[in-house]
Amino acid sequence: MTGGASNFINLKIRQEGFVMYGDNNKGRIFGRGDVGSHDSIIIKDVLLVDGLKHNLLSISQLCGKGYEVTFKPNLCLISNPSTH
Repeated sequence: MTGGASNFINLKIRQEGFVMYGDNNKGRIFGRGDVGSHDSIIIKDVLLVDGLKHNLLSISQLCGKGYEVTFKPNLCLISNPSTH
């Protein structure tokens, strides 16, 4: 996640190591927490990584946590079927 701690509902700051990018560079993990809002979906266990230029979500990790991901021409919908 980019943009610092302001994007997180809650955030535990701690250096947890690194993530590896596709070009074999590394980004330092500064913490983890939940993002979203109380009016919409909340995605848990999101990493705060130094040096990211874009917010990245792993579709397979979202699906593995029970979310449904739907792509439309100009939109990506993430929903949690257990909280409809």
